[in-house]
Amino acid sequence: MNGIQEINASQLSDMIGNGAESFRLIDVRSANEMAQGMLPGAEAMPMHLVPLRLEALRQPGKIVFYCRTGARSAQVCAFLQQQGVDHAINLQGGIVDWYRQGYPIESPEAGVVAAAR
Repeated sequence: MNGIQEINASQLSDMIGNGAESFRLIDVRSANEMAQGMLPGAEAMPMHLVPLRLEALRQPGKIVFYCRTGARSAQVCAFLQQQGVDHAINLQGGIVDWYRQGYPIESPEAGVVAAAR
């Protein structure tokens, strides 16, 4: 998408692996989708809750958003950019591309998915 920051699965894996910079990783899929697996260390925040959590998302620090294929998370990044949040990053290709590249997916904690509902 135009004007939003994006990274690919390899770049995200490097960010996770080197631990040099802290960032939040947020899954914007539905609770049912999250139940099938999430990226390691991800927080659950279904897309429809993003506007309600806007103030928390304004806090300094990079935030990487992902969904199934990258389309919904790109919309989230564009929305946040319109709201003046300039540190949102979209994961290109979403969890599908992450998985296809051979990176791990974890079973979500039951509480994480329940909290997302």
